[in-house]
Amino acid sequence: MELIKGFRDLENAEKKIFIRNVIEDVFRLYNYNPIETPIIEKEEFVKGDNLNDEAVSNIFKLQDRGKRNLALRYEFTFQLKRVANNKKLPYKRYQIGEVFRDEPSTGNRWRQFTQCDADVVGSSIKDEVEILKICSEIFNKLGIKVQINFSNRKLLNEVLEDFKVKEIHKNEVIREIDKLDKLSEKEVCLNLKKFHAESILSIFKKTEKYFEKYKNYIEIEELKKACSLSKIKINFQPFLARGLSYYNGSIFEVKADKMKETIAAGGSYFINGIQSTGISFGLDRLESLAEINYLRKKVLVISLNQDEKALEISDKVRKIGLGCNIFYGRPGKALDYANSYDIKYVIFIGEEEIKRRKLKIKNMDTGKETEMSFNELEGYFKK
Repeated sequence: MELIKGFRDLENAEKKIFIRNVIEDVFRLYNYNPIETPIIEKEEFVKGDNLNDEAVSNIFKLQDRGKRNLALRYEFTFQLKRVANNKKLPYKRYQIGEVFRDEPSTGNRWRQFTQCDADVVGSSIKDEVEILKICSEIFNKLGIKVQINFSNRKLLNEVLEDFKVKEIHKNEVIREIDKLDKLSEKEVCLNLKKFHAESILSIFKKTEKYFEKYKNYIEIEELKKACSLSKIKINFQPFLARGLSYYNGSIFEVKADKMKETIAAGGSYFINGIQSTGISFGLDRLESLAEINYLRKKVLVISLNQDEKALEISDKVRKIGLGCNIFYGRPGKALDYANSYDIKYVIFIGEEEIKRRKLKIKNMDTGKETEMSFNELEGYFKK
């Protein structure tokens, strides 16, 4: 059966699960509460007030038997309007799950992908720093070298006012400016001409010192200073805006050298009129970037007509904390099976082993066979 473009079968999800666990463990270390929300919502709720945002225009629409207009969630943030209602502040939550966007599928862009979000409803600059600290910690654990870029929507709006950009065109101009790291300057300039705002491009070639004349630059300074105290490196990128219009303060975007697409992003926004902040990681992109040893030790017990003892040994292996299953059949087929599923250790249980009260363990990577007593099993795997 042919897959729909933009979707995929992931036949070995072990690496993805490992990375997800790393991210989730960090979220929990900072006392973020796990939640789950429906994949399907009413279309009007999914769209919200951001009808012109590209992500909103790419939602998957559907109907149920009652002819109600529904849609698949394209992110998690809009669902916070319901979940965070009447919660004691600050409300810290994380969510990991599938989101969907009906958009062209190219490179590392999928129409179904896994997002890992952490958000604080009722946030301050200290929470923004904590979010960036969580971000740095996750990438350090995954061994991915990144650059955390940031800007501020208030500062960007102030710049637009300085260049006399009309209020009705501000969101469109911001979206075009945000494409400076994706399109050529010539292309962005051409798009900005539609709004008579092409002259604004000159400002983004200036040094950071130039922006000190704007009153909202103080928020840039405050965030940099707070991040410095926490030893977090961030890079001011004045044209950074992100594609979602609900951002109202700091904006974050994380890039890695080996991938042109963004691998994590977020910022500050209102939820039910309450200042909030958060970040989202693209798990599928991290999967292709992370160079980590994610394979856990797996064991195959081969029962050579010694099923009772094979069951006993496999239970013992699992109590040690290793994955284990039993193969009932010929050793040759069992070894082929172990190779097919990256099982590193094979334990033989036959009549000879029972008589001698010895186990024979084969390391499939090295081919080395080791003999030991039943009681030495745990020590062997803890080496």
